[in-house]
Formats: sequence, structure tokens, C-alpha cells
Amino acid sequence: MKNIKLHVIVLVLIVIAERIGTISFQVGPGKVVLVPMLYALILGILLTLKFVKAAKQKDMEDASSLIGLTLLLLMARYGTLVGPTLDQIIAASPALILQEFGNLGTIFIGVPIAVLLGLKRESIGGAHSVAREPNVALIGDMYGLDGPEGRGAMGVYICGTVFGTIFIALLTTFCAGYLPFHPFSLAMAAGVGSASMMTASVGTLSSMFPDLAQQIQAFGAASNMLSGLDGLYMSLFIALPLTEWLYRKCYKLKYGQLPEKGVRIDTKKSPKKEAAK
Repeated sequence: MKNIKLHVIVLVLIVIAERIGTISFQVGPGKVVLVPMLYALILGILLTLKFVKAAKQKDMEDASSLIGLTLLLLMARYGTLVGPTLDQIIAASPALILQEFGNLGTIFIGVPIAVLLGLKRESIGGAHSVAREPNVALIGDMYGLDGPEGRGAMGVYICGTVFGTIFIALLTTFCAGYLPFHPFSLAMAAGVGSASMMTASVGTLSSMFPDLAQQIQAFGAASNMLSGLDGLYMSLFIALPLTEWLYRKCYKLKYGQLPEKGVRIDTKKSPKKEAAK
């Protein structure tokens, strides 16, 4: 909180992003919408480049420590939107709960591609979920973050933080413009368990459908909350066993033999004690 430079940088980025405003343009039958959050993210990434010398390592570490606080304020804002549309959310609750099964589909895409690219047990940590905070904690508890599964989960977590917001905002635009889905269904799909990704997607949808903005934001917030609640249990009891099984199948197809079993790496044990044993 004492890093005044960081707050000044954030304020300048917000002012620039808001001054640019929402930009939309037609691409075929679809409409691409670029929202201020997208500009702020891109400008923030550019400021971290070494030759720019605008943000140092300490500034980035301080900024990361404030993410949780800012997301709390964001989710409090979204919580106020759920109440007025509670009847619609309750009516759509089966779809909100069952949509978590859709996240399992990424396993059948991610694991084969990861094994094909040469990744081994890293593919388990990286492909079993969208790898946000609860899933990273789950992988850390089961395998250890210093192991290959932990490296896979952290790799996807970092990519999701850096590129996920940009990707999902553009993906939402094309889905809304080209695919025959209702805006509410796209808002529910935006709730993957990441507040930043959900915000980018919901912001894009709200710009494209301003008359439904309040309902879209409510559906997105409710979906994201449910993904955080039942998504962890889905990962523990279904996604991880399924990922392990598919990894063994894909590994055997590529290498002609079954892979080694994963071993949890306990970083709390001292190397000296281990050597003495």
C-alpha cells in the first residue's frame, strides 16, 4: 500500500483506458467489442518490459499482492446485481450447476495435445481445469507445486492471468456475433472460476447487449461463484482421475509403454535429513 508509484501507474492506465472507451466494429455478421479493461491489461503488460523501465520487479510483486483485495471489491459489486435477478437465476440453476461438466471437455483436448508436444505429467496439472487459485491449491496438496504436475498447473495459471482476459474477451465477441447462443448462456459460460476472465467476458457482452447488461452481469457473477464452489469438488473426484486415465492412454500410444506414477514432492523435508536416512 506504500508504493505510491504503483498507484500512480494504475491511475494513469485507468484514465487512458477510459478515455479510449469502448470500440466496436463489424467483422462479417459479427461484432467485435474492445472494452477499456482490455487496453489497461495490454498497457500494463507493455510497462513490464525491461527496456521500458516503467515498472520494476518490486512494483509487479506489490501489484500481485493487491489483486485479491481489488477482486473482493469487484465481487461485492457483482453481488449487488444478483439480488434483483434472483428469480431468473433460480430458474436457470440446473443449467448453472450442470455447466461444470462442460469444463471436463477441455481434458479431452488439452491432454492429447500436451502429450503430443512432449509434456509428461505436467499435462495433468495443466489440463485438468482452468487452473485458478483453488485448483492450484488442490494440485499443490496432492502432488506438490515443485513437481511436474505443479509446474503444469502454475504454467496454465500464469498464461491465464496474462493472456486469459484478452482471449476470453475476443472469444466472447465472436461467439456472440457468429453462434446462435443467447446472451445469458454466454454470460453463464463466462463464469469459469476466474473473476478477471469473467469480468472481461461480461463487460464485452454488456457492451454488445446494453438492454440486458444487468441480467448478463448477474448471470456471470452467479456462474463464477458456483464454479468456485462445486468446481473444486468436480476437479477432485472427476477431473483429476479422468485426466490421469487419459494421460496414461495417450502416453502409451506415443511411447509404447505406461508412464511412471506421480510422486508427491514434499518441499518441507530437509535434504540433509533425507541424506542422513
